[in-house]
Amino acid sequence: MKALSKVTRSIKPAEVEKKWHMIDADGLVVGRLAVIVANILRGKHKPSYTPHVDCGDHVVVINADKVRFTGNKLKQKTYYKHTGHPGGIKGVTAGKVLDGRFPERVLEKAVERMIPRGPLGRAQMRALHLYAGTDHPHEGQKPELIDVASLNRKNKAAA
Repeated sequence: MKALSKVTRSIKPAEVEKKWHMIDADGLVVGRLAVIVANILRGKHKPSYTPHVDCGDHVVVINADKVRFTGNKLKQKTYYKHTGHPGGIKGVTAGKVLDGRFPERVLEKAVERMIPRGPLGRAQMRALHLYAGTDHPHEGQKPELIDVASLNRKNKAAA
């Protein structure tokens, strides 16, 4: 009988199989959902995970405008940007972003800040597809629906 091999195998970019997943974000907490999405984008849910290769899957998130915050974050959490001019720092609360024109940016920023910076992270972020409503143009890829609420219950029970 052959002994088990103790060699770590790194997957090559040509060997990566990318699947499509769909998540309904209606009523889910932003941070908890962002962790799950970031891990799928990076490929950490696969046994063939390789840190320096984009081995993650595509994620389609629908109802991204119906995510929720815990506590007083809706009024107190502030997103900052700078115009580039002296004194040009601007801030907007999370509640105003969710009520604004692009409410999916709340979840996009949460996931983006969990992905490594650089060319690999930008490639992984291109696999994230966020939509404020239930309509999306990715029906042809047949995304597999992930029940995030049951994942959260399993993680709490295991802890």
